[in-house]
Amino acid sequence: MKDDDSSAVSGREAKELFAAWKNLPAIVLAVSGGPDSVALLWLAARWRNALSRGPRLLAVTVDHGLRAESAREAREVKRLAHTLGVAHRTMRWTGAKPKSGVPAAARAARYHLLARAARGGGASHVLTAHTRDDQAETLLMRLLRGSGISGLAAMARESERDGVVIARPLLSISKSRLIATLDRAGIGFVDDPTNHDTGFTRPRIRQVIEGLAAEGGDARNLARLASRLARANAAIDVLVDGAARYLALKDRWAMSPPATHRRSENASFDAESFVVLPEEIRLRLLLRAIDRFGHEGPAELGKAEALLAALDQTVQTGGKRRQKRLKQTLAGALISLTGGRIVIEPAPPRRRRGS
Repeated sequence: MKDDDSSAVSGREAKELFAAWKNLPAIVLAVSGGPDSVALLWLAARWRNALSRGPRLLAVTVDHGLRAESAREAREVKRLAHTLGVAHRTMRWTGAKPKSGVPAAARAARYHLLARAARGGGASHVLTAHTRDDQAETLLMRLLRGSGISGLAAMARESERDGVVIARPLLSISKSRLIATLDRAGIGFVDDPTNHDTGFTRPRIRQVIEGLAAEGGDARNLARLASRLARANAAIDVLVDGAARYLALKDRWAMSPPATHRRSENASFDAESFVVLPEEIRLRLLLRAIDRFGHEGPAELGKAEALLAALDQTVQTGGKRRQKRLKQTLAGALISLTGGRIVIEPAPPRRRRGS
């Protein structure tokens, strides 16, 4: 593919960008009306029309009701979609809106509504218009928040959310190329003023990237870094899979059948075998188990790191005569160390105040 930030995306490139999903029965396109998503709609429609057989396309616009213009913008997307021969549906975020954390809440509502539209339309995939610029911004935001390697891998080409696959075909394409594509096609788009409001995080991060560009930290290089970190993250996950099998095999050799029949109810590791593994591998094994058996959402990385340090210290300190014990809860999981084993299982429900 071309890497010219001022060139329009060609039909041939679009064919490559969407090729992975040509055999699906239906696809939902998330189209807000901004340049990125309108370009997604335009490119996907051209790609689909060039196929003898291909997926049904459904453009979905989520009207958050946060701006007076949003309803009109949704109607404009509908008009364009019908011009391109694509079905359209508007989903509305109804109910009370939060007074703080609006972007995060709006994003969660958007994905929830998109997933609902996908299920109703017989689609397993929702395509979003995230670009290389978005990838760079996500990397920098997570870097500043102290994310680990998996977080710095930023957005994957595909991920699962609310029971559907979220696919991002435009992650390698710059925003400027999408605007050039629309300019060549003579298609207009909406310029959402919140994208320039420095009261929100992403507009401020864009300003930071503009400053970093002079030192080589432009969106292209930041996105390339995210891609390399994603590659490293995938390799580490393979090692974690191997470590899990290693611990399971050691248990199979050392333990009698009655001691292993409760595997589905908890995760259990031999403590001495666990602590000799590399720290990142131990941390991910711990996080996997907590996410599986906990009932309060994903565990915070910093809290998981503190728990791992406590486990390590408990195992490694004290002689053989001293009983090593530890019991903590995290993200709805109970983590205990006793009898030389680390066990992760669902934590008992929290007691309500006054009960």
